[in-house]
Amino acid sequence: MPHGDITHIDIPADDLDRAKSFYSALFGWQIQAPPGFETYPMWRAPNGISGGGLAQRDETLRTPRSYVEVDSIDESLAKVVELGGKVVLPKTEIDPTSWWAVLEDLEGNQIGLYEGTTSAG
Repeated sequence: MPHGDITHIDIPADDLDRAKSFYSALFGWQIQAPPGFETYPMWRAPNGISGGGLAQRDETLRTPRSYVEVDSIDESLAKVVELGGKVVLPKTEIDPTSWWAVLEDLEGNQIGLYEGTTSAG
């Protein structure tokens, strides 16, 4: 997947089972929690390309958040700060080959960053 593409969308939910039922019925999404991520059910759209996760709504995830794939989260976060944005969540390991982070742009929007070799969706 080319870098700069949106790779993943997190949808916050107060009740993960309710959200799973809703999105499965509405869009036909297959939603399963992968091993090691039992409290983070992941969905894949029928086109097999886009996907994301259902995450427990909390102070850091109040609205849906898109993730953009980048070559280097470290370089991207440095650029965010240079441009006047904020780092909401620093580079965080998903597994030994992939990482994520969250930035806030100048309009107050949160965007996730993804770097790695595993599928983000």
